[in-house]
Amino acid sequence: MRSNYEVVIIGGGIIGSSIAYYLAKAQMDVALLDGGAIGDKTTKAAAGMLGAHSECEDDASIFFPFARSSQQAYRELKDELYEISQIDIGYREGGILKLAFDESEKQKLHYLLQQPSVQWLDGHEVKKLETAVADHIVGAAYIKDDVNVIPTQTCQAFAKGAQVFGASIFENTHVYGVQKLNDSYFVKTTKGTIEAKRVVVATGVYSNGLLQDIGVSEQLTPVKGESIVVQTNQPILQHTLFYEKSYIVPRNNGKLVIGATMIEDEWSESISLQSMEDLINTAKAMIPSSSEWKIDGFTSGLRPATFDGQPFIGRHPEDEGIFIACGHFRNGILLAPATAELIRDLMLEKEENKEWLDAFRIDRRQLTKV
Repeated sequence: MRSNYEVVIIGGGIIGSSIAYYLAKAQMDVALLDGGAIGDKTTKAAAGMLGAHSECEDDASIFFPFARSSQQAYRELKDELYEISQIDIGYREGGILKLAFDESEKQKLHYLLQQPSVQWLDGHEVKKLETAVADHIVGAAYIKDDVNVIPTQTCQAFAKGAQVFGASIFENTHVYGVQKLNDSYFVKTTKGTIEAKRVVVATGVYSNGLLQDIGVSEQLTPVKGESIVVQTNQPILQHTLFYEKSYIVPRNNGKLVIGATMIEDEWSESISLQSMEDLINTAKAMIPSSSEWKIDGFTSGLRPATFDGQPFIGRHPEDEGIFIACGHFRNGILLAPATAELIRDLMLEKEENKEWLDAFRIDRRQLTKV
Protein backbone atom coordinates (compact mmCIF):
# COMPACT_ATOMS: atom_id res chain seq x y z
CA MET A 1 0.00 0.00 0.00
CA ARG A 2 1.32 3.42 -0.99
CA SER A 3 1.30 6.07 1.71
CA ASN A 4 0.12 8.99 -0.45
CA TYR A 5 -2.81 9.53 -2.84
CA GLU A 6 -4.60 12.51 -4.32
CA VAL A 7 -7.99 11.21 -3.17
CA VAL A 8 -8.91 8.56 -0.61
CA ILE A 9 -12.48 7.23 -0.78
CA ILE A 10 -13.70 5.48 2.36
CA GLY A 11 -16.37 2.90 1.61
CA GLY A 12 -16.52 0.35 -1.19
CA GLY A 13 -20.26 0.01 -1.65
CA ILE A 14 -22.08 1.19 -4.77
CA ILE A 15 -21.60 4.89 -3.91
CA GLY A 16 -17.90 4.73 -3.09
CA SER A 17 -17.16 2.46 -6.05
CA SER A 18 -18.99 4.69 -8.51
CA ILE A 19 -17.14 7.75 -7.21
CA ALA A 20 -13.83 5.90 -7.58
CA TYR A 21 -14.75 5.10 -11.18
CA TYR A 22 -15.69 8.66 -12.12
CA LEU A 23 -12.63 10.19 -10.43
CA ALA A 24 -10.19 7.65 -11.86
CA LYS A 25 -11.70 8.13 -15.31
CA ALA A 26 -10.99 11.86 -14.83
CA GLN A 27 -7.32 10.90 -14.29
CA MET A 28 -7.27 11.52 -10.55
CA ASP A 29 -5.00 9.41 -8.34
CA VAL A 30 -7.51 7.45 -6.24
CA ALA A 31 -7.46 4.88 -3.44
CA LEU A 32 -10.71 3.11 -2.51
CA LEU A 33 -10.82 1.56 0.97
CA ASP A 34 -13.35 -0.86 2.41
CA GLY A 35 -13.44 -2.59 5.78
CA GLY A 36 -14.63 -5.81 4.13
CA ALA A 37 -15.15 -6.85 0.53
CA ILE A 38 -16.30 -4.49 -2.22
CA GLY A 39 -20.11 -4.32 -2.33
CA ASP A 40 -20.57 -6.89 0.42
CA LYS A 41 -22.80 -4.96 2.86
CA THR A 42 -25.91 -2.90 2.04
CA THR A 43 -25.24 -3.01 -1.71
CA LYS A 44 -25.35 -6.81 -1.67
CA ALA A 45 -28.86 -6.77 -0.17
CA ALA A 46 -30.34 -4.27 -2.65
CA ALA A 47 -32.88 -5.24 -5.29
CA GLY A 48 -31.31 -3.01 -7.93
CA MET A 49 -34.40 -1.12 -9.14
CA LEU A 50 -33.68 2.13 -10.95
CA GLY A 51 -36.99 3.60 -9.81
CA ALA A 52 -36.71 7.29 -10.61
CA HIS A 53 -40.46 7.54 -11.19
CA SER A 54 -41.70 5.02 -8.65
CA GLU A 55 -39.64 6.54 -5.83
CA CYS A 56 -40.84 10.11 -6.38
CA GLU A 57 -44.04 11.10 -4.59
CA ASP A 58 -43.75 14.90 -4.59
CA ASP A 59 -43.82 16.98 -7.76
CA ALA A 60 -42.06 19.83 -5.93
CA SER A 61 -39.10 17.67 -4.93
CA ILE A 62 -35.66 18.08 -6.45
CA PHE A 63 -35.31 14.31 -6.11
CA PHE A 64 -36.93 13.40 -9.44
CA PRO A 65 -34.68 15.33 -11.88
CA PHE A 66 -31.60 14.15 -9.96
CA ALA A 67 -32.79 10.54 -9.93
CA ARG A 68 -33.88 10.73 -13.55
CA SER A 69 -30.46 11.96 -14.68
CA SER A 70 -28.85 9.08 -12.79
CA GLN A 71 -31.27 6.54 -14.23
CA GLN A 72 -30.56 7.74 -17.76
CA ALA A 73 -26.80 7.58 -17.17
CA TYR A 74 -27.06 3.80 -16.84
CA ARG A 75 -28.13 3.52 -20.48
CA GLU A 76 -24.58 4.28 -21.56
CA LEU A 77 -22.86 2.95 -18.46
CA LYS A 78 -24.12 -0.60 -19.01
CA ASP A 79 -22.05 -0.85 -22.21
CA GLU A 80 -19.18 1.33 -21.05
CA LEU A 81 -18.65 -0.64 -17.85
CA TYR A 82 -18.79 -3.95 -19.69
CA GLU A 83 -16.24 -2.81 -22.25
CA ILE A 84 -13.85 -1.61 -19.54
CA SER A 85 -14.40 -4.17 -16.78
CA GLN A 86 -15.82 -7.18 -18.68
CA ILE A 87 -18.52 -7.36 -15.98
CA ASP A 88 -22.17 -7.40 -17.06
CA ILE A 89 -24.24 -5.22 -14.69
CA GLY A 90 -27.41 -7.14 -15.55
CA TYR A 91 -29.28 -4.16 -16.99
CA ARG A 92 -32.82 -5.43 -17.57
CA GLU A 93 -35.52 -3.55 -19.41
CA GLY A 94 -39.25 -4.12 -19.03
CA GLY A 95 -40.06 -1.55 -16.38
CA ILE A 96 -42.35 -1.62 -13.34
CA LEU A 97 -46.04 -2.45 -13.01
CA LYS A 98 -47.47 -0.78 -9.90
CA LEU A 99 -50.53 -2.91 -9.23
CA ALA A 100 -54.01 -1.93 -8.04
CA PHE A 101 -56.61 -4.49 -6.93
CA ASP A 102 -59.45 -2.05 -6.23
CA GLU A 103 -60.45 1.53 -7.07
CA SER A 104 -59.01 3.03 -3.89
CA GLU A 105 -55.60 1.57 -4.75
CA LYS A 106 -55.92 3.00 -8.25
CA GLN A 107 -56.58 6.45 -6.78
CA LYS A 108 -53.33 6.23 -4.82
CA LEU A 109 -51.50 6.07 -8.16
CA HIS A 110 -53.00 9.38 -9.31
CA TYR A 111 -49.83 11.48 -8.96
CA LEU A 112 -47.69 8.87 -10.64
CA LEU A 113 -50.07 8.68 -13.57
CA GLN A 114 -49.69 12.44 -14.19
CA GLN A 115 -46.14 11.84 -15.36
CA PRO A 116 -45.94 11.72 -19.17
CA SER A 117 -43.79 8.58 -19.24
CA VAL A 118 -46.26 6.57 -17.09
CA GLN A 119 -49.44 4.99 -18.45
CA TRP A 120 -52.46 3.23 -16.96
CA LEU A 121 -53.14 -0.34 -18.05
CA ASP A 122 -56.44 -1.98 -17.19
CA GLY A 123 -56.64 -5.48 -15.76
CA HIS A 124 -56.97 -7.14 -19.15
CA GLU A 125 -53.89 -5.35 -20.46
CA VAL A 126 -51.89 -6.27 -17.35
CA LYS A 127 -52.85 -9.94 -17.74
CA LYS A 128 -51.69 -9.89 -21.36
CA LEU A 129 -48.25 -8.70 -20.18
CA GLU A 130 -48.03 -10.91 -17.08
CA THR A 131 -50.32 -13.92 -17.19
CA ALA A 132 -49.35 -15.10 -13.69
CA VAL A 133 -50.74 -11.97 -11.98
CA ALA A 134 -53.83 -12.53 -9.80
CA ASP A 135 -57.07 -12.58 -11.82
CA HIS A 136 -58.85 -9.88 -9.80
CA ILE A 137 -56.36 -7.18 -10.83
CA VAL A 138 -58.00 -3.80 -11.60
CA GLY A 139 -54.98 -2.45 -13.42
CA ALA A 140 -51.51 -1.02 -13.00
CA ALA A 141 -49.38 2.06 -13.56
CA TYR A 142 -46.82 1.02 -16.15
CA ILE A 143 -43.44 2.73 -15.71
CA LYS A 144 -41.43 1.61 -18.71
CA ASP A 145 -38.23 3.50 -17.80
CA ASP A 146 -37.85 2.12 -14.27
CA VAL A 147 -35.58 -0.79 -15.15
CA ASN A 148 -33.17 -2.73 -12.91
CA VAL A 149 -29.59 -3.95 -12.56
CA ILE A 150 -27.83 -6.56 -10.44
CA PRO A 151 -26.32 -4.55 -7.54
CA THR A 152 -23.23 -6.62 -6.72
CA GLN A 153 -22.20 -6.90 -10.36
CA THR A 154 -22.77 -3.18 -10.89
CA CYS A 155 -20.64 -2.33 -7.85
CA GLN A 156 -17.88 -4.70 -8.97
CA ALA A 157 -17.98 -3.24 -12.47
CA PHE A 158 -17.48 0.28 -11.11
CA ALA A 159 -14.62 -0.89 -8.87
CA LYS A 160 -12.93 -2.93 -11.60
CA GLY A 161 -13.37 -0.07 -14.05
CA ALA A 162 -11.76 2.30 -11.56
CA GLN A 163 -8.80 -0.09 -11.32
CA VAL A 164 -8.44 -0.15 -15.10
CA PHE A 165 -8.23 3.65 -15.00
CA GLY A 166 -5.47 3.44 -12.36
CA ALA A 167 -7.27 3.47 -9.00
CA SER A 168 -5.96 1.36 -6.12
CA ILE A 169 -8.47 -0.75 -4.20
CA PHE A 170 -7.89 -2.06 -0.69
CA GLU A 171 -10.38 -4.49 0.82
CA ASN A 172 -10.40 -5.59 4.47
CA THR A 173 -8.93 -2.20 5.36
CA HIS A 174 -10.89 -0.64 8.20
CA VAL A 175 -10.65 3.15 8.63
CA TYR A 176 -10.82 4.35 12.21
CA GLY A 177 -9.94 8.02 11.92
CA VAL A 178 -9.19 11.04 9.73
CA GLN A 179 -6.93 13.89 10.82
CA LYS A 180 -5.93 17.09 9.04
CA LEU A 181 -2.42 18.53 9.16
CA ASN A 182 -1.68 21.63 7.12
CA ASP A 183 -3.20 20.95 3.68
CA SER A 184 -3.21 17.17 3.92
CA TYR A 185 -5.45 14.54 5.48
CA PHE A 186 -4.17 11.46 7.22
CA VAL A 187 -6.49 8.48 6.97
CA LYS A 188 -5.77 6.01 9.75
CA THR A 189 -6.43 2.39 8.81
CA THR A 190 -5.73 -1.07 10.20
CA LYS A 191 -3.01 -1.39 7.53
CA GLY A 192 -1.31 1.93 8.16
CA THR A 193 -1.85 5.65 7.60
CA ILE A 194 -2.48 7.12 4.15
CA GLU A 195 -1.95 10.78 3.27
CA ALA A 196 -4.37 12.42 0.86
CA LYS A 197 -5.21 15.83 -0.54
CA ARG A 198 -8.92 15.03 -0.46
CA VAL A 199 -11.09 12.51 1.37
CA VAL A 200 -14.55 11.16 0.49
CA VAL A 201 -16.71 9.57 3.18
CA ALA A 202 -19.05 7.06 1.50
CA THR A 203 -19.61 4.43 4.16
CA GLY A 204 -23.42 4.41 4.16
CA VAL A 205 -25.14 3.79 7.47
CA TYR A 206 -21.75 3.01 9.01
CA SER A 207 -20.60 6.63 8.54
CA ASN A 208 -21.56 7.96 11.96
CA GLY A 209 -18.19 7.46 13.62
CA LEU A 210 -16.31 9.10 10.77
CA LEU A 211 -18.79 11.97 10.54
CA GLN A 212 -18.28 12.68 14.22
CA ASP A 213 -14.52 12.42 13.76
CA ILE A 214 -14.54 15.10 11.05
CA GLY A 215 -16.85 17.42 12.99
CA VAL A 216 -20.21 16.73 11.34
CA SER A 217 -23.11 16.58 13.79
CA GLU A 218 -25.58 14.84 11.44
CA GLN A 219 -26.05 11.12 11.98
CA LEU A 220 -27.57 8.34 9.89
CA THR A 221 -30.14 5.86 11.15
CA PRO A 222 -30.57 2.30 9.86
CA VAL A 223 -33.70 1.00 8.17
CA LYS A 224 -33.33 -2.74 7.81
CA GLY A 225 -34.52 -4.41 4.62
CA GLU A 226 -34.95 -8.15 4.26
CA SER A 227 -35.62 -9.98 0.99
CA ILE A 228 -36.10 -13.46 -0.41
CA VAL A 229 -34.24 -14.66 -3.50
CA VAL A 230 -36.05 -17.38 -5.46
CA GLN A 231 -35.27 -19.53 -8.46
CA THR A 232 -37.90 -20.73 -10.94
CA ASN A 233 -37.69 -23.48 -13.55
CA GLN A 234 -38.77 -21.12 -16.30
CA PRO A 235 -39.11 -17.34 -16.72
CA ILE A 236 -42.18 -16.10 -14.83
CA LEU A 237 -42.01 -12.32 -15.12
CA GLN A 238 -40.94 -9.82 -17.75
CA HIS A 239 -41.65 -6.78 -15.56
CA THR A 240 -41.05 -5.82 -11.95
CA LEU A 241 -44.26 -5.99 -9.91
CA PHE A 242 -44.83 -3.48 -7.13
CA TYR A 243 -47.64 -3.64 -4.58
CA GLU A 244 -48.12 -2.23 -1.06
CA LYS A 245 -44.46 -1.15 -0.85
CA SER A 246 -43.31 -4.66 -1.73
CA TYR A 247 -41.96 -5.90 -5.04
CA ILE A 248 -40.95 -8.88 -7.12
CA VAL A 249 -37.95 -8.11 -9.32
CA PRO A 250 -36.92 -10.44 -12.18
CA ARG A 251 -33.19 -10.44 -12.84
CA ASN A 252 -31.18 -11.36 -15.90
CA ASN A 253 -29.54 -14.22 -13.98
CA GLY A 254 -32.87 -16.07 -13.87
CA LYS A 255 -33.62 -15.28 -10.22
CA LEU A 256 -36.41 -13.24 -8.64
CA VAL A 257 -36.10 -10.97 -5.61
CA ILE A 258 -39.09 -10.59 -3.28
CA GLY A 259 -38.68 -7.60 -1.01
CA ALA A 260 -38.39 -5.77 1.14
CA THR A 261 -39.16 -5.08 4.76
CA MET A 262 -38.72 -1.62 6.31
CA ILE A 263 -37.65 -1.90 9.96
CA GLU A 264 -36.54 1.44 11.36
CA ASP A 265 -33.67 1.98 13.79
CA GLU A 266 -32.63 -1.67 13.65
CA TRP A 267 -28.89 -2.39 13.61
CA SER A 268 -29.15 -6.18 13.48
CA GLU A 269 -28.96 -7.81 10.05
CA SER A 270 -30.68 -10.98 11.26
CA ILE A 271 -33.72 -12.19 9.32
CA SER A 272 -37.01 -12.94 11.08
CA LEU A 273 -39.59 -15.60 10.23
CA GLN A 274 -42.37 -13.01 10.55
CA SER A 275 -40.73 -10.82 7.91
CA MET A 276 -40.40 -13.75 5.54
CA GLU A 277 -44.03 -14.71 6.09
CA ASP A 278 -45.16 -11.16 5.31
CA LEU A 279 -43.12 -11.06 2.09
CA ILE A 280 -44.41 -14.47 1.00
CA ASN A 281 -48.02 -13.43 1.61
CA THR A 282 -47.59 -10.25 -0.43
CA ALA A 283 -45.95 -12.21 -3.24
CA LYS A 284 -48.89 -14.64 -3.23
CA ALA A 285 -51.32 -11.71 -3.40
CA MET A 286 -49.59 -10.55 -6.59
CA ILE A 287 -48.92 -13.99 -8.08
CA PRO A 288 -50.87 -16.87 -6.51
CA SER A 289 -48.58 -19.50 -8.08
CA SER A 290 -45.56 -18.02 -6.26
CA SER A 291 -46.18 -20.55 -3.48
CA GLU A 292 -44.51 -23.10 -5.78
CA TRP A 293 -41.28 -21.14 -6.19
CA LYS A 294 -38.04 -22.51 -4.72
CA ILE A 295 -36.12 -20.38 -2.23
CA ASP A 296 -32.53 -19.74 -3.30
CA GLY A 297 -31.54 -17.57 -0.32
CA PHE A 298 -32.22 -14.56 1.87
CA THR A 299 -30.64 -11.12 2.05
CA SER A 300 -30.60 -8.41 4.70
CA GLY A 301 -29.07 -4.95 4.69
CA LEU A 302 -29.22 -1.63 6.52
CA ARG A 303 -30.40 1.32 4.46
CA PRO A 304 -28.84 4.65 5.54
CA ALA A 305 -31.55 7.21 6.35
CA THR A 306 -31.05 10.92 6.97
CA PHE A 307 -33.32 13.21 9.01
CA ASP A 308 -35.33 14.23 5.91
CA GLY A 309 -34.93 11.20 3.65
CA GLN A 310 -32.59 12.98 1.21
CA PRO A 311 -28.93 11.99 0.83
CA PHE A 312 -25.94 13.99 2.00
CA ILE A 313 -23.84 14.84 -1.06
CA GLY A 314 -21.24 17.59 -1.17
CA ARG A 315 -18.38 19.30 0.61
CA HIS A 316 -17.87 19.34 4.33
CA PRO A 317 -19.49 22.58 5.57
CA GLU A 318 -16.20 23.87 7.01
CA ASP A 319 -13.50 21.91 5.18
CA GLU A 320 -13.23 22.05 1.40
CA GLY A 321 -10.98 19.00 1.20
CA ILE A 322 -13.52 16.59 2.70
CA PHE A 323 -16.49 15.34 0.68
CA ILE A 324 -19.47 13.37 1.95
CA ALA A 325 -21.70 11.02 -0.05
CA CYS A 326 -23.97 8.93 2.14
CA GLY A 327 -27.56 8.60 3.36
CA HIS A 328 -29.05 7.38 0.07
CA PHE A 329 -31.68 5.32 1.93
CA ARG A 330 -33.24 2.83 -0.53
CA ASN A 331 -31.87 4.53 -3.66
CA GLY A 332 -28.13 3.93 -3.54
CA ILE A 333 -28.05 1.89 -6.75
CA LEU A 334 -30.27 4.37 -8.59
CA LEU A 335 -28.39 7.49 -7.46
CA ALA A 336 -24.81 6.21 -7.76
CA PRO A 337 -23.93 7.74 -11.17
CA ALA A 338 -25.42 11.18 -10.42
CA THR A 339 -23.77 11.22 -6.99
CA ALA A 340 -20.40 10.34 -8.49
CA GLU A 341 -20.75 13.01 -11.17
CA LEU A 342 -21.60 15.64 -8.56
CA ILE A 343 -18.58 14.77 -6.40
CA ARG A 344 -16.31 14.69 -9.46
CA ASP A 345 -17.51 18.08 -10.69
CA LEU A 346 -17.00 19.62 -7.24
CA MET A 347 -13.43 18.33 -7.10
CA LEU A 348 -12.60 19.47 -10.62
CA GLU A 349 -14.36 22.80 -10.00
CA LYS A 350 -16.65 22.28 -12.97
CA GLU A 351 -20.03 23.97 -13.25
CA GLU A 352 -22.41 22.19 -10.89
CA ASN A 353 -26.17 22.11 -10.52
CA LYS A 354 -26.70 24.56 -7.66
CA GLU A 355 -30.22 23.29 -6.91
CA TRP A 356 -28.88 19.79 -6.32
CA LEU A 357 -26.00 21.03 -4.19
CA ASP A 358 -28.37 23.06 -2.02
CA ALA A 359 -30.87 20.21 -1.69
CA PHE A 360 -28.28 17.64 -0.62
CA ARG A 361 -25.79 19.77 1.32
CA ILE A 362 -24.76 18.35 4.67
CA ASP A 363 -25.70 21.41 6.76
CA ARG A 364 -29.17 21.98 5.27
CA ARG A 365 -30.93 21.34 8.57
CA GLN A 366 -29.10 24.26 10.18
CA LEU A 367 -29.77 26.53 7.22
CA THR A 368 -33.54 25.95 7.35
CA LYS A 369 -33.57 27.10 10.98
CA VAL A 370 -32.03 30.47 10.16
